[in-house]
Amino acid sequence: MTVLDHDLTAAAQALPRPAAAAVSTRVRLERAKHAFSTRTVGAFLRRATGLDLITEDHVPSAGEVVLARVIEIGQHKRLESPVSRRQILFPGDEILVAYGSRYAADQFLAVIPGDLGPCHLAAAGGLASRVIDQHADIDLPTEIEPIGVVRDAHGPVTLERAAAHHVVRGVTARPQRPAHDVPVIAVLGTSMNSGKSTVLAHLAHGLAAAGLRVAAGKATGTGAGNDYNLFTDAGAHRVLDFTDFGYPSTFQVEYEEVRDLVLSMADELAGGAERPDVVLIEIADGLYQGETSRLLQDPHVTQVVNRIVFAAGDALGAAGGVQALTGLGHGPALVSGVVTASPLAAAEARRALEVPVIDTFDLGLPEVARGAVEDLLQEA
Repeated sequence: MTVLDHDLTAAAQALPRPAAAAVSTRVRLERAKHAFSTRTVGAFLRRATGLDLITEDHVPSAGEVVLARVIEIGQHKRLESPVSRRQILFPGDEILVAYGSRYAADQFLAVIPGDLGPCHLAAAGGLASRVIDQHADIDLPTEIEPIGVVRDAHGPVTLERAAAHHVVRGVTARPQRPAHDVPVIAVLGTSMNSGKSTVLAHLAHGLAAAGLRVAAGKATGTGAGNDYNLFTDAGAHRVLDFTDFGYPSTFQVEYEEVRDLVLSMADELAGGAERPDVVLIEIADGLYQGETSRLLQDPHVTQVVNRIVFAAGDALGAAGGVQALTGLGHGPALVSGVVTASPLAAAEARRALEVPVIDTFDLGLPEVARGAVEDLLQEA
C-alpha cells in the first residue's frame, strides 16, 4: 500500500458515517449530487429495473457509474452538475460520478483504480480515479470513497449504455470516402490551456455571424461542460462531445477506439436534417499527447479533416507546432490562441512563420472567419 493509499483509507475511516437510512437504491441515487459526466444517466436510471450497488469483488472499468462519498475536500471543491452548475461539495456528500483516467499536464495524471477502495475526484466534471502525479502548483485531489458501482438487471451501468450516440467501430464499417461532404476543420494546440477552445468558439461565432450553419464538437479530453456550453453560446447550432458517446475521458482508451470516435463524431455532426455548412472539432491536449499525434498520422482521419487551425501559447510553441504539423503533411491554415494575447509574442510568431497569425478575437469577426474557410466552402 502506498502512502497516498494509506492516507485515503485513514481519511475514509476517520470520517463519521451518517446514520443508515431506510431508502431504496433508486432514491439514494436520485438524492446524490450528479456530475456532468453522468448527465445522461439520470433518465436511464428512471427507466432501469433491478437497481442495486456492486460493493465488493469488482474491478472498475472506464465509464462505469459509481456512487461515492466525499471524504476530504481538495483541489476540486465543486462538482459540475448535468446542467453545468458548480455544486459546492461537503464532506459526507454522496455523488454520482464515472470511473476514468485523466491526462492533464496542468493538473493530474490519474488512472482507474484496480478495486473499489478510496480514490479521488480527478476532475470537476465527475471523474473517479486514482491520482498518481500532479502539477506542483495545485492542491491535493479531493478524496472520495466509492460506495458501489451502479448496476441494473443487465449489469453495471455505464456511460456508454446511457449515451445518446454510439461509436461506429472499425473503419471498415465506414465508406471508403467520408460519409459526408461537409468541410471539417480540426482545432489543435501546443498543450492544455493554449487557447484551443477559445479559438474554436470565436471561429464558430464569426462563421455563424457570416450566416453559416456551424456544428462543433470536442473529440478528446476529460469530460466537462465548459467547452460544450462555450461552443453553444458562440453560435454553433449543434454541439457534441465525447461524453455524448459514453466516454468520461479518452485518456488510455485504445487508439483505434479514439479514432473511431473522432470519425463517428464528424459523421454525426455533418449529418442529420439540419446539415451544417462547416464542422469544427477540437482535439484536446497537445501535439505530443499520444492519441493526438497518432490521429494526425492516420489516413482515415486525415481523409475526413480538411483543414487544421493551430493554437499556441507562445511564439516558439507556434513555430515548433507548425514545423511538426508540416512534417506530418498537415501544415495549419492559421495560428491563433494564447500567443495572440501579447502583441509582442504575436509579432514574434509572425516574423517566424509564413502562415497567418490571427488574433483570437478577430476570428469572431464574420469577414475574418469566412475568409479562413471560403475556399473549403466553394469546394464542398
